[in-house]
Amino acid sequence: MTMVFAPDDKSLVLGAHSLKSRLIVGTGKYSTFELMQQCLEVSGSEVITVAVRRERLVDATGRNILDFIDLHKYTILPNTAGCFNVDDAVRVARLGREILRGLENPGASWVKLEVLADTRTLLPDPIATVEACKQLVADGFQVLCYTSDDPITARRLKEVGATSVMPAGSPIGSGQGILNANNLRICLEYLKENDPDYPVIIDAGVGTASDVAIAMELGCDGVLLNTGIASAKDPLRMAYAMKQACLAGRHAWLSGRIPKKLYATASSPTEGTISRPL
Repeated sequence: MTMVFAPDDKSLVLGAHSLKSRLIVGTGKYSTFELMQQCLEVSGSEVITVAVRRERLVDATGRNILDFIDLHKYTILPNTAGCFNVDDAVRVARLGREILRGLENPGASWVKLEVLADTRTLLPDPIATVEACKQLVADGFQVLCYTSDDPITARRLKEVGATSVMPAGSPIGSGQGILNANNLRICLEYLKENDPDYPVIIDAGVGTASDVAIAMELGCDGVLLNTGIASAKDPLRMAYAMKQACLAGRHAWLSGRIPKKLYATASSPTEGTISRPL
């Protein structure tokens, strides 16, 4: 599929990776691997996330998810989903690196870091996330960090070397969209201050295409999502919608929206209008 961009747009740079598509999609929750394959193609994404814990790579019938992913076409972003402490997250990240090195996929150089606080909210543990990020950066990883929309934690993750900070729009899989746009604006301000090209990606909570557009219109550099596509009534059509929303939101941000005003402003000129003589 041919991607169309505004003339002055540029690629999204995440560490050593340069991407044309700003939509990153996951591989979980699909009813079949075949449907997942089709949705990945329609989404236009170049990067897909895979949870690398051993039990997630193989389905109930013994089929390996990696057999349904074109490793020459997609860069895999391994993630530490399901980890609740620093040691587990670091160990799973290293496991993902070894798997992808064996497969000769360029995704071996990076990791999506998740260190969760509990199973009910799936919110990140900020202290453990910062510590795990620090250890993984020291171990040579380019770390993309899932975090809350707290600006202070976001800034701290950048300080310890995160390649990208990825605030949640809302809780994982909730479909609530962007709940706190103001916090995200502050995150963007803090993270891009003196570093306007620092990549900030919205990760989690996206429910539909308008959520993606809103995230991009705020000035985020990309969106990472999974459930919004995989759990839709028509995942294939939703994958296409998410792709178009990402493009539309990006173009709208680059274009610069008009300011909001309290009163109406005529869209046609007021000079030279025909009026009845008094």
